[in-house]
Amino acid sequence: MLCIKGEFKVMMIEPPIDQLAAKAGGNKYVLSIVAAKRAKEIETTRRAELATADKKSISIALDEIYEGKIVPSDIDD
Repeated sequence: MLCIKGEFKVMMIEPPIDQLAAKAGGNKYVLSIVAAKRAKEIETTRRAELATADKKSISIALDEIYEGKIVPSDIDD
């Protein structure tokens, strides 16, 4: 929840964090590392596309993980 001057607002997270974590073997730490690395790649390779996109690189990275385009490897380490 987000609190703004005494008001509580529920923020919707799409895709859901629990389903994203499941893609990383249930490990939210692995999920955050993979998402950050992919977001960095997106920022360096698609700079012009991001300038006109509605989404930030981290959102695109999380969508790719959720859709199975990016698969965390070696999640047992």
